[in-house]
Amino acid sequence: MTTQRDHAERTDQAEGVEVRPAAGHIGAEITGVDLAAPLDDAVVALIRRAVLHWKVVFFRDQDLDHPAHVAFARRFGEPVVLGRRGSVSPADFPEVETTADRLELGGRFGMDRDEWLSRRRHTLLRGWHCDHGARIDPPAATILRAETVPPYGGDTTWANLAAAYAGLSAPVRAFADGLRAEHRLGVGYQPRPGDDAYLRRLLDHQTASVHPLVRVHPETGERVLFVNGYYVEQIEGVSRPESAALLEMLLEQAVRPEYTVRFRWEPGSVAFWDNRATIHLAPSDNAHLDHPRIMHRVMLRGDVPVGVDGRPSEPVVGTEPGRW
Repeated sequence: MTTQRDHAERTDQAEGVEVRPAAGHIGAEITGVDLAAPLDDAVVALIRRAVLHWKVVFFRDQDLDHPAHVAFARRFGEPVVLGRRGSVSPADFPEVETTADRLELGGRFGMDRDEWLSRRRHTLLRGWHCDHGARIDPPAATILRAETVPPYGGDTTWANLAAAYAGLSAPVRAFADGLRAEHRLGVGYQPRPGDDAYLRRLLDHQTASVHPLVRVHPETGERVLFVNGYYVEQIEGVSRPESAALLEMLLEQAVRPEYTVRFRWEPGSVAFWDNRATIHLAPSDNAHLDHPRIMHRVMLRGDVPVGVDGRPSEPVVGTEPGRW
């Protein structure tokens, strides 16, 4: 019997553009398209379908500069204009954020990068996140392009939260459908003794929202296990020990290897992912390499998540729809 996915794999092509699945549940590589060139509506529609279906898509050997990156993003939504960016982000393109791991983060808060990461990621699951998940309206999608990458190491991994939800047993799905959780910036950060510049920054820019534990995807209608290790503070209505055990179980479910795809970056690579239906893990195996990893990110504005019961997310502090 032919499945919907079989049909998508064979027919989702247009104008020489081809979608090639990269893993069983998530990820596809799109070939035959120049993202810097004007794209016709059929190609844009194909890319949109592929992102919704495969959750993250990859392009190789692209020659994008900042204006072309922003122009490509605009074909799919409204780019976010960040109120705060790193010092190496391009001043003339407020939609573009540059992430230069060693250049930007080393020493920024009075500690070396290894200590900073160890205080933020003190468990194996802490690094998994969606972009800006503590906001009331997390970005709908992220488009990340690689400028300079190490000769090896530095891969990024994504997990499909819709597949993870579908893989839960029916009783656990029914239980999770009715739960909500607080997502907060800086959850679990372990402060340094004495003055801590990063803790001061967290307190000065605190952001928190209560999101449904299972959100309904606004375009596909899929139920998505809306958890991550970086922002989730507490499941409401249960004790802290119960919350911790539930979150560990659900996070382990979300990042099971069969629900993930790992991408080897090269200069000119582009990843375009659905931030509503995925979490991702930035690399931690390249800090010792004497080679910069410079990436440029554009995010698209998202909406307020809605749960299975139709209730939207609720703001707690420092977050307002549409304001960055």
